[in-house]
Amino acid sequence: MAAAGVKAGLEMRGDTNTTVMAWAGDGGTYDIGLQSLSGAAERNDDIIYVCYDNEAYMNTGIQRSSSTPVGAWTTTTPVENYKREPKKNMIEIMAAHSIPYIATCSVAYPEDTIEKFRRAKEFKGTRYLHIFAPCPTGWKLAPELSVQMARRAVTSRVFPLLEITEGGQKLSVWKDFEPTPVREYLEPQGRFKHLTEAEMAEIATDVERKWQRLLAKERLLSAIPGMDC
Repeated sequence: MAAAGVKAGLEMRGDTNTTVMAWAGDGGTYDIGLQSLSGAAERNDDIIYVCYDNEAYMNTGIQRSSSTPVGAWTTTTPVENYKREPKKNMIEIMAAHSIPYIATCSVAYPEDTIEKFRRAKEFKGTRYLHIFAPCPTGWKLAPELSVQMARRAVTSRVFPLLEITEGGQKLSVWKDFEPTPVREYLEPQGRFKHLTEAEMAEIATDVERKWQRLLAKERLLSAIPGMDC
């Protein structure tokens, strides 16, 4: 990974203060760059890595990535063969590397995002921040609804806001919001307009299952002595 090389070069010159940050999309993180990202995380290279996630290869023609969610249309998963595989769980993949800091962020909550970047700078080693951001064109979404959809992704529990610290031993999930139905997140997006009532209900059930699993993990970690969140 280039960022790891830049950091190593700076340290060889005696510069230990400069923060090196890498920025990549979901395709470059989930797919193309996963091997080098995993290597940097395994070495615990002293960098901040940011994934900008809009759930497809938007710059090159709206092709499916492994971040694309179940049910979504893309140019490589057309309506008659929409994506049926689940979105890869990058947070759990990064947590498995036991790195010092992991956080999810959303463009709908800028103050939270700024605070998480500030906190990331306090740690040494590999820090991973995952930013969720709608793409109006790729999502077939009215541009003025972008922030609203980013917010609904959080309040519908499709994209939880969380922090993981101490090598995966502490988990904090943001729960202080009024929940909204998953349907209200899916329906305004043209990439999901082909879904039936039953398919949307199935997606909502899966979202709830994953949310409860996440909360159970948070409770489990907080119950272990010395790991109070």
